[in-house]
Amino acid sequence: MPNQPVKLALLAAFSIAATAIAFGQTSAPAMRPAPRPRGVSIEYYPRQPDAFFASPQGRQIAENVLTWQTPHGCWDKNYDARNPHPQGTPFGEWVGVDTIDNGATYSELRILAKANAARPDKRYVDAFLKGFDTLLAAQYANGGWPQRFPTSDEPYGRHITFNDDAMTQVMVFLQEIIDGAPQYAFVDDGRRAKARAAFDKGLDCILKCQIVVDGKPTDWCAQHDEVTLAPAKARTYELPSFSGSEGAHLAIFLMRQKHPDARIKAAVRGAAAWFDKVKITGIRVQPATDPATGLPDRVVVTDPKAPPLWARFYDLQTQKPFFCGRDGIKKNALAQIERERRAGYAWYGNWGADVATEYARWEKDNP
Repeated sequence: MPNQPVKLALLAAFSIAATAIAFGQTSAPAMRPAPRPRGVSIEYYPRQPDAFFASPQGRQIAENVLTWQTPHGCWDKNYDARNPHPQGTPFGEWVGVDTIDNGATYSELRILAKANAARPDKRYVDAFLKGFDTLLAAQYANGGWPQRFPTSDEPYGRHITFNDDAMTQVMVFLQEIIDGAPQYAFVDDGRRAKARAAFDKGLDCILKCQIVVDGKPTDWCAQHDEVTLAPAKARTYELPSFSGSEGAHLAIFLMRQKHPDARIKAAVRGAAAWFDKVKITGIRVQPATDPATGLPDRVVVTDPKAPPLWARFYDLQTQKPFFCGRDGIKKNALAQIERERRAGYAWYGNWGADVATEYARWEKDNP
């Protein structure tokens, strides 16, 4: 998963399983792919206007995406979609592991649907349907999606993954199909029914994963155990916690559901109250340079006029912010962890402000 802040552009999309497993291969190729160029994300392409997919550049991206589809049916992460997959090389950073991490799979499915809408092509439809079927088959019986699939013995990849909005965006993608977005007109009624069933199970999973404190629903962890649904650990610096980022986007996703029932309303109100409770005032985070190395750093400074901030992680017992380096030990301040983690991870953000803005609108419609 990327260590940079989750882009606010993700929220606009609401409106509309590192193991080396090579599916369909007898052995993993020795050669690894070239690293994805910095700043080029697969999530960039589905956000382009319809005309892009009728252009030569857009058609080439769609053609390249076809070549990166794994034998199992979905996509790996962090490959360069501007170039076709070189034969004999891995299908991405995880050597062909199908995943929903870093925008993978649901982004490619969106690309193929838009490319087909611009100029119908049976290859796009066939690749879409294969990926769609594999994505739905990866869903757990309890409604959650793992980060990687088929799952392995590696715990991180098995967890129900909200981290970087992975499962949340799968749900948004399914909702686009259910709501009849025109680029998915080729999806048959049977698959639409399966999409609805998968969405309903996923929604139930989201509600069941919400952490309850003193009888009140609050926030979510970035990942939850696929069996118990309890908050779960990911990487060494991503401990079980309340998540200021992923939880905010889950709350907004719930607020954008039409005709919310009592469970959704309670979940939304609980999340909004929790985000208001844990906001941090009087500080701001600013870029800096480490005097010893000259490398980028970040520091927290006092600023009474700064807008509220929210921490990425809050302790499950105290509900206070914490920070964690690669040693896996909780710290109370950002300055207490190593420079590499300080500068390379989104420890603070304005995620709760987005919740408050959306909640003000939602509350008017759901008094």
